[in-house]
Amino acid sequence: MPRFVRGLTEVGAEVIGAGEGPAEALPPGLRRLLSGWVQIPSWSDEPACVQAILQALGGARIDRVESLWEPTVLLAARVRQALGLPGMDHDTVLGFRDKQLMKERAAAAGARVPRSARCRGAEEIRRAAQEIGYPLVGKPIAGAGTASTWACQDEAELESHMAEWQHVAELSVEEFIVGDEHTYDALCIDGQPVLESVTRYLPPPLVARNEEWVSPAQITYRNPHIGPLLPGVALGRRVCQALGMQTGIVHMEWFRTATGEAVLGEIACRPGGSKLMDQWNWAQEIDIYREWARAVCWSACEAAPRKAWHVGVVFKRARGQGRIKAIHGMERLRADLGSAIVEEALSPVGTPRRDWKQTLLSDGWVAVRDPDHDNCRTMIDRVVRELQLDAG
Repeated sequence: MPRFVRGLTEVGAEVIGAGEGPAEALPPGLRRLLSGWVQIPSWSDEPACVQAILQALGGARIDRVESLWEPTVLLAARVRQALGLPGMDHDTVLGFRDKQLMKERAAAAGARVPRSARCRGAEEIRRAAQEIGYPLVGKPIAGAGTASTWACQDEAELESHMAEWQHVAELSVEEFIVGDEHTYDALCIDGQPVLESVTRYLPPPLVARNEEWVSPAQITYRNPHIGPLLPGVALGRRVCQALGMQTGIVHMEWFRTATGEAVLGEIACRPGGSKLMDQWNWAQEIDIYREWARAVCWSACEAAPRKAWHVGVVFKRARGQGRIKAIHGMERLRADLGSAIVEEALSPVGTPRRDWKQTLLSDGWVAVRDPDHDNCRTMIDRVVRELQLDAG
């Protein structure tokens, strides 16, 4: 988020931030970029947040209201409407937050989406499972990432997750799509993509989320406009149009099946996390943070993407519990890969191991790049195999 704020200031915007904590709790570098700060109540109390923001702003002239965080995109729409500002209204943004509504609107425009049902409570979940069939996936309608999302191969697995889903107001029960999982990330101006990027997850997020031994990885392609990826790019463009995307970044997840078909997973009207924006920058040699800011402020894009590099990032999880006590293999990787390593951010020895279920970034990451796809995949595989963090 500080990088997007930096982008705004670089294109001439004055930025007023809003958050639950006091301004004093912000990192000093971020505070210097802000011209003001509004402390608000809990994000979960949307009406109180809108009132607090409007009261704090007083008569200040505001030109844009933006949110880049999934739980607050609807709040931003409410504030925009209250101030009479341009941008997507609440109903449009809801199409990007409500996973069932999202699929219905996309399907109406001809996009391939999984068969699904909106469920409230255990009985509706069981009934939907019978109608859709196994395997299936259950995910919160208003969820983000893979929180409380589970694949179920049969009725026994479905029942094993019922206790966790009791706390979910609405669940989407969906057809399980078999295929390679990718992202489609795009910067749009007035609904038209002006910059695009495609990344493949290695392995799919549901596997990485549920297997502690996995080192989640992802590769951003240097050029998203090549044969095998084109169906996903076309799907992303169609879904953006169907959902009424205006100006900003979209992050879509899609599956490429064995037959080459592109199937929608879900889409959000905010940037992807887990280093996706940085991979986009490294792959195409642009500054997406600044270009997003230029788009939302001035409806312009000045980037000239080079599409030069395939970029891989590997996230590492330490073995054991407690504090990081040793890092193995990094020296050899530095010596062999050299300048192909574009970023190394591992948790230092002595720091506590992070909870791998709560963060994809885990205990740090290593990013590599190469103009050749196979070379980049080989480097990714080496980091997965040879780099190890021990905790104890």
